[in-house]
Amino acid sequence: MEPVSLIVLLVMGTLAGAINAAVGSGSLLTLPVLLALGIPPGVAVRTNTVGMLFSTIGSVVGYRKEIAAEKHDLPPVAITAALCATLGSILLLVSPAEALDVVVPVLIVVALLMVIFQKRLTSALRLRQDRRATRRGGTADAAPERSPLRSPALIGSMGAASVYGGYFTAAQGILYLGILGTFTGRSMRSVNSVKNLMSLIVNLAAALVYVIAYVVAGAEIVWAATAAIAVGALLGGYFGAHLAKLMPEWLLRGIIVVVALIALVRQFVG
Repeated sequence: MEPVSLIVLLVMGTLAGAINAAVGSGSLLTLPVLLALGIPPGVAVRTNTVGMLFSTIGSVVGYRKEIAAEKHDLPPVAITAALCATLGSILLLVSPAEALDVVVPVLIVVALLMVIFQKRLTSALRLRQDRRATRRGGTADAAPERSPLRSPALIGSMGAASVYGGYFTAAQGILYLGILGTFTGRSMRSVNSVKNLMSLIVNLAAALVYVIAYVVAGAEIVWAATAAIAVGALLGGYFGAHLAKLMPEWLLRGIIVVVALIALVRQFVG
């Protein structure tokens, strides 16, 4: 690749890494550049996924203390995310690219609605739990306390989102934030550490599948482009994690909505 193209990918990778750490969907910056360079969609997704893996490494390092505090409740959702992401990445290798045109807009809209109406959805879920507890002859508060990160509904929703994340990494962070915020009732800032860990697990699972496919079946990856994105994404992910911790809740939620709308516009007009 030409040096100018690599420099552009390095810069876009840095910005994308910072966006991934704070919100997700940094791939909306890097993927269009790869496609503009004439790289076929499937190859571009594989190239981008392996490169953007390093943004999640940087952001997880930046959130290491917050993740450590949640570590006892994370294994079920982490294992589910890894398995589902593996399935999604295999689907990318065998399915037509046109499927993305249908799946991506629907999931972005769902995630956007979950972010906007998080408080109402959380209240509705809590009310439903209270009613079930009352029918069983007790109260929700009297039931054994369990982390919402271990709830079947959250784990199942994250699993479905991780299939998409392994299939097409762009906008997965918005999905994760929407699901985590809705089912835990916690703020976007509070669940951002878990979102970044899930993004790392999903990207790692997908990247492993693509690298194995490259070695075994010759599935193309543009390694020069991957390296340029990776260097920028690692730096952006680390510093973006620290920036996200300083953002007020309203600003973080506003950025999520703007990024989601941009993703929708790109999908329909691009």
